[in-house]
Amino acid sequence: MNPHRPFRFGVQAARGVAHAVSHSEWKAMARRAEALGYDILLMPDHLTDQFALGPALAMAAEATTTLRIGTFVLQNDLRHPALVAKEAATLDVLSDGRFELGLGAGGSLLADYEQTGIPFDPPGTRVGRLEESLQIIKGLAAEEPLTFSGRHYTITELNGFPKPMQRPHPPLLVAGGGPRVLSLAAREADIVGILVPMLPGGGQFQMEASRAAAVTEQVELIRRVAGTRFAAIELNVLIQRVMVTEDVNQASEDLSREWAPLNPEEVCETPYLLIGTVDEIVATLQVRRDRWGISYVVVFEWDMEAFSPVVARLSGQ
Repeated sequence: MNPHRPFRFGVQAARGVAHAVSHSEWKAMARRAEALGYDILLMPDHLTDQFALGPALAMAAEATTTLRIGTFVLQNDLRHPALVAKEAATLDVLSDGRFELGLGAGGSLLADYEQTGIPFDPPGTRVGRLEESLQIIKGLAAEEPLTFSGRHYTITELNGFPKPMQRPHPPLLVAGGGPRVLSLAAREADIVGILVPMLPGGGQFQMEASRAAAVTEQVELIRRVAGTRFAAIELNVLIQRVMVTEDVNQASEDLSREWAPLNPEEVCETPYLLIGTVDEIVATLQVRRDRWGISYVVVFEWDMEAFSPVVARLSGQ
């Protein structure tokens, strides 16, 4: 592992800061992210109150010049991988090669399944379906027509169109917390998003697994499964809360109540939270990169402004 892979930073936005509801507000948010030095604008994938991914990401790309766009992350169960491949390639072409595709096994918001009647299968089934999807998406980006026969999907002589600008395909991020999906990501992804593991029934997370020691175990699993390709994998984390403050003790006490069973010291150590002054947060990210190799850091849209001084200090460093 190279602990000094340069930092890059992203913003995850569903409808824009302060819930943008017009094209001008959405485009202004994308331009603001670019101006603040963020590398990429990412969108989650839910059926509730957020914009549709394809049109919104295309609009963000059109409004900017260097800002990359991506999904964080598509729920694999919500759409066929042939459609994902076409959407991804189209967004890559229309953004002049600025698209990144993030995928996950799904289930963080059970309403997406319950309100649509989509069955929520056990973890092994969902991860198996995701594995086949990755093979299909990669295959449809290739020059030759794809034929694929799996347990979940069948593709017959389908020639993917358009072909993506980035070759052999746009960067693939696979995010998850459990050993099945992290092992899959270690084998197949360019970027691995490390998340708190979900409970098998979905919708809730194993909060005790957000402790630093558990994250170390996740990284070691990725390293072990990836083998020689580990050095080429970019490690990612989605920061759940940024608290720029001089009173770290009080902030960690407050957050420990939300992040039970973590105590204040563990709250300061988990990679999913950032607490302190700008200088302290800069130092914390550097320590975490040295410890785990995490260099790709994403914050939510409501933390975009507060976190921007850190981006200015560390982006590309």
